[in-house]
Amino acid sequence: MINFNVPPFTGKEFEYMKEAVENQKICGDGPFTKKCSEWIEAQTGTAKCLLTTSCTHATELAALLADIKPGDEVILPSYTFVSTADAFVLRGAKAVFVDIRPDTMNIDEKLIEDAITERTKVIAPVHYAGVGCEMDSIMDIAKRHRLMVVEDAAQGIMASYKGKPLGTFGEFGCFSFHETKNLSMGEGGALLIRDEKYIEDAEIYREKGTDRSKYFRGQVDKYRWQNQGSSYLPSDMNAAYLYAQLELAEEITQARMERWNQYWELLTPLAETGRIELPYIPAYCAHNGHMFYIKTKDLEERTRLDGFLKERGIYPTSHYVPLHSAPAGIKFGRFHGEDKYTTKESERLLRLPLFYKLTADETTYIAKQVKAFYEIN
Repeated sequence: MINFNVPPFTGKEFEYMKEAVENQKICGDGPFTKKCSEWIEAQTGTAKCLLTTSCTHATELAALLADIKPGDEVILPSYTFVSTADAFVLRGAKAVFVDIRPDTMNIDEKLIEDAITERTKVIAPVHYAGVGCEMDSIMDIAKRHRLMVVEDAAQGIMASYKGKPLGTFGEFGCFSFHETKNLSMGEGGALLIRDEKYIEDAEIYREKGTDRSKYFRGQVDKYRWQNQGSSYLPSDMNAAYLYAQLELAEEITQARMERWNQYWELLTPLAETGRIELPYIPAYCAHNGHMFYIKTKDLEERTRLDGFLKERGIYPTSHYVPLHSAPAGIKFGRFHGEDKYTTKESERLLRLPLFYKLTADETTYIAKQVKAFYEIN
């Protein structure tokens, strides 16, 4: 059996978790949390990285820092995980969905400007599969309309757009370290802050609304309740688990890229006959091997292929149900313009197994079974 995902594991996780316990500092912002944050800051060049309990919480922090209020609007793709919208909806904002590009599955940058109203506060692009959105255009629109940009880079660590790491273009960027991501701490995330002026407020929101971070740095004699906030700090044991993977981030990324490229090579002949479509990577993007998907003719064919593979011990998965068609999407948002591609493309997409320890032989077997399906259909 080949599962869709196997969480990454390098071998040092337990050693570092044991060290965290022996440090007698297993709550938030312990030594390993700081190591992880410093590693991400060095890798991305962001002004500040704050580790969080999830990418969802990182996005919620971004919404707080963006001062989202009831009645504000946020522009985002409907083809994304619910957290992208939830973080802003929780603050009373309306989600304004626009269509995606059929090539990258990212938000169509050409449709954003038409969706802007006097209530628009934020643009929230999602870097699907670790492939960057067209950030030059998005940042230009944001600048001209005085909007903030919050990047959902949940799948984007170790990926870049025109040489610049994903998550570092907007005011805020959000990473995920969920067990399905390239680098994992089980549940976890990180908020990237571009401008230092937001750091103090971010620390307060993250520490239950207190200036506790300043207290531990010796900047105040007592910490006090300063603002609204919540507990967004992960345990240092979780951070210890993550740090073992950050140390091998290049190796893990390379291993995933090798399997991604193998899929591409093995399935290109099938794509050339027009039976399937393969992912599109713009020349200006360096992706991270997060995901390999194929697109079938339609939902009916995808369903049959999914069943065919599962009968042979392979467990692929589909992906997001477009948010605008979900009950909460109808309640808390609206789709601006025509849904030309979002629903259609989402129904065709099938993700193949891809994880750190997936072997070349397993990848060959999966690709062989995909081709076998089309030989008899």
